[in-house]
Amino acid sequence: MARRTTSSSTGSPPGPRNRTPQPLPRRRRTFGDFLKAFGAFLALVVLLVGVPGALATQIGWPLPTGAPSLDWLQQEITVDTFINVLTVLVWFAWAQFTACVLVEIKAALSGVGMPNRVPGAGPSQLLARQLVAALLLVGATAASFTPGLSQLGHSMEGNQRGTVAAAQQTPGGLFGQQQEQAASNAAAAIAEQASNAASHAESGSGSTAEEGATKYYRIQPPEGRHHDSLWEVAERHLGDGRRYKEIYQLNKDRTQPDGSKLSEASLIRPGWILEMPADARGGDLVEMPDEAPKASEQVQRQIHEYAKTGDQQQGGGGQQGAGAGDRDTAHISVPQQRPDSDGSGASDQQAQAPHASGASSEESGFSFGLPEALVGAPLLAAGLLGALGRRRRQALWQSALGAVGGRRGMEPPIPTGTAADAQDALLVGADPEGVRLLDLSLRGLAAALAAESRPLPTVYAAWLSGNGDLHLQLAQPAGKPPAPWQLGQDQTFWMLARTDAESYEDVDTAAPYPGLVSLGTMDDSRLLLNLESVPGIVSLSGSERDRAGVFASVAAELATNGWSDRMTITLVGFGQDLTPLAPNRLRHLDDIEALVETMEAETRQRRGALGAAGQDSVLTGRTGPAQHTRWAPHLVLLAAEPQGEDAVKLAELAADASRLGIGYLVGTERGDLPGAAWEMEITGEGKLLAPLLGLELDAQTLPLALQQAVVELFVEADPERASTNTATPPFLVDISEQGRPAVYARLVGPYEIIGLETPDGERSPLMHEALALLLLHREGVHPRVLSSALWPRGVSDDVRDALVERLRAWLGGDPDGTPRLGTDASGRLTLAKSVVSDLDVLRSLYHEATQGQGVNSRAVRGRLLTDALVLVRGPLLADRPQGRYGWLTHEIIDAQLPLLVADIGLALSAFHLEKGRAEKAIEALNASLNSAPADERLWNELLRATHATGDTDRLQRLAADLVSRSGARGVPPRTEALLDELLPTWRSGVAAVG
Repeated sequence: MARRTTSSSTGSPPGPRNRTPQPLPRRRRTFGDFLKAFGAFLALVVLLVGVPGALATQIGWPLPTGAPSLDWLQQEITVDTFINVLTVLVWFAWAQFTACVLVEIKAALSGVGMPNRVPGAGPSQLLARQLVAALLLVGATAASFTPGLSQLGHSMEGNQRGTVAAAQQTPGGLFGQQQEQAASNAAAAIAEQASNAASHAESGSGSTAEEGATKYYRIQPPEGRHHDSLWEVAERHLGDGRRYKEIYQLNKDRTQPDGSKLSEASLIRPGWILEMPADARGGDLVEMPDEAPKASEQVQRQIHEYAKTGDQQQGGGGQQGAGAGDRDTAHISVPQQRPDSDGSGASDQQAQAPHASGASSEESGFSFGLPEALVGAPLLAAGLLGALGRRRRQALWQSALGAVGGRRGMEPPIPTGTAADAQDALLVGADPEGVRLLDLSLRGLAAALAAESRPLPTVYAAWLSGNGDLHLQLAQPAGKPPAPWQLGQDQTFWMLARTDAESYEDVDTAAPYPGLVSLGTMDDSRLLLNLESVPGIVSLSGSERDRAGVFASVAAELATNGWSDRMTITLVGFGQDLTPLAPNRLRHLDDIEALVETMEAETRQRRGALGAAGQDSVLTGRTGPAQHTRWAPHLVLLAAEPQGEDAVKLAELAADASRLGIGYLVGTERGDLPGAAWEMEITGEGKLLAPLLGLELDAQTLPLALQQAVVELFVEADPERASTNTATPPFLVDISEQGRPAVYARLVGPYEIIGLETPDGERSPLMHEALALLLLHREGVHPRVLSSALWPRGVSDDVRDALVERLRAWLGGDPDGTPRLGTDASGRLTLAKSVVSDLDVLRSLYHEATQGQGVNSRAVRGRLLTDALVLVRGPLLADRPQGRYGWLTHEIIDAQLPLLVADIGLALSAFHLEKGRAEKAIEALNASLNSAPADERLWNELLRATHATGDTDRLQRLAADLVSRSGARGVPPRTEALLDELLPTWRSGVAAVG
């Protein structure tokens, strides 16, 4: 877990290179630059001065000089009239272009943000921008002339700005030249500063302080788009950016000259004074407060006063510093957590699912018996587990509808090896309740804002804190949130307590932030980054293997998460095909060229759709009437690094992507990717670093071996492969008199156990639940899966082991001394064959009737099917206590059991109809419908059996009953066709009955 500590990190490996503010080699202005500037100047003079001068002198005033009258409508339209109309249009065009030039010059001189858009002046403003840029290219202050495509965050208090900002690289053309010139001037300024410091040292003024003297650094004001940060200060003066923690600890909670305090390592402001470690080096450091070179008396006094506030001042009121107006949301900061009501600091959510432990040291990603990458990713595991369950149910129904002769793949294949470990990890790590609350909270917020006619705020990130609260970090303040949401630590945080989230109910609104995806954990909080809100590209550097683990985790969670409706995820450069996880969401493209072509078309289409709908962005569109049909996000995950023109083109496409609901996550080896708004790095130790965002996370990853195991689970559950599944149950029992079990549990209906004494009072429900789980998984249950099922909020290993021992003692042993609860080679808990459930008997009876002795003996088949139907006493575990058996939501037994009962009823009905016993067939079908009332096959067979009785009125009443049950959906097509065949007049009869 990443925590801010005081330990020195001098021995740690070098941190990532600080790419954004790194000075570049100085670029000399060429003769071509001057020619471009001169040409731009001439063009501006002609367009701004020459055009109006020519219009005024050659044509004159084009508008009428008198008041309008009806006689004008009768006058002939002459050439002069036509010229005057054109002149008015030219005047308007000139005025619009002049406005564009003024806007571009203002933006260039300010050096902050994207220039404002002049309405309807797309091409004109682009021309003005190019001319102004070319003219200012040779200016003396070019560093301040380069506007960033996006300044992430806004100041609300004077000219103060947060000092941690992601530098946006401007792709292509004249902007690229401006950026290079800006970097060159920045480098010159730094060199000049170092030179002045060296000269001061040579003069002997203040540089001979005794060894070990306290050193101070004053935070520099922003220069162009370059903002100072603790990482940069540590990199320049300590040789390692990772040592920013030492600077933070030396200055934490000490009062700064402006009265505020340093409470977050990512929040520093110009003018602040920082005490530095003793080994700090560099020309802009001050060793003695009264010897600050080139500093005013006020600054020297501030440093002197700050030097008096030592360790005795630290540790108090750490959150008094940055108010709402002081924070710049260009960084992502950890929200403050509410203390638990009991003060223990423990949380249900944290206990339920451990946090990610980062990439495993083993290349396979497996350790401690189960893959920890999934165990520690509760939201990802919940999404994968839910999608896998839906896939298996779909395969069951598809197999049932395509059954021939009663033979089909009733049972999904049991995973083995790494796939079995992956499935167990999903069961242990999944937090479906957390996903449900997150989805309800976000949709509830959207509905509340829509009711108040307020737009959705832009959300950069969401934090799930250790106590289960949800914090949304906004791009900028958006006022007071609707109840029960509250303001968090400042105006850029909206917070919802877990208890308030639990009171939310389902609402019919679109998912507002489907692009949220988990990146990892930091200080007991889980970060979800909103990929579609980032104004540009999110770049990820690191080794190819480490990057692949992050990309796979992001893709898998986006494809299966429970807080989005519709989504397109385009993958490029992925070694493992992840499409089986979500074929409707995921698509792979062959190369970057195909991606650029696809995204160009997508960007044009979305811009046109937004314009036609009159919406500013997809966020405003999601709360409008078209919320369910438009504005689904399109997220691009490019694992391969783009080169040359492709990189520049992607940067241009990404510049406006956040408004369009498009997000880009792009891998890079070097980290200096054009258009990268936010830069992150994954280390070999599983840390996800983003110094300029203030992040150091334990990364959430999905290593290659684990990707293959998860994909295998989905491939085996594919409905298209259902016909290849074996129809043999995983566990068959001896149904003869000699096969009487020692322990018999009745699960189909009320839960009963025969052959065992009831355990002691308080332990009895827990023991019964554990036995039920084991009976439903004859292949074995991993001990961690057992503990996760019985104690969703977590439990220690010794408590789990004690329960297993009590369960083993309760079940006892067979006559040969073998324990009835054993452990297989993989460590999973298994039951002996002498412990049987009625579900095992039900499956065995049906199998024997349709594929065993009943195949060659009609009498045996009838008896076995009849015995099987008698076992069905109701739904599975009908009387289970409230609040327990939550693990059944992960199972597909709720789909398997009705299908099995329906198959038994259909087989018994066919058995009776062979001998013309229609009433017996109807009786069997009605018994099956009690357990499977929605099975269309049973209704169709009931229609045939009723038709066989020859009672038309009875058939008509059945048809009317079936129509009423169908409701607004109407009768299914197959049933409708059958009714047309058996009872052509059924429509009029139904109307008469109605």
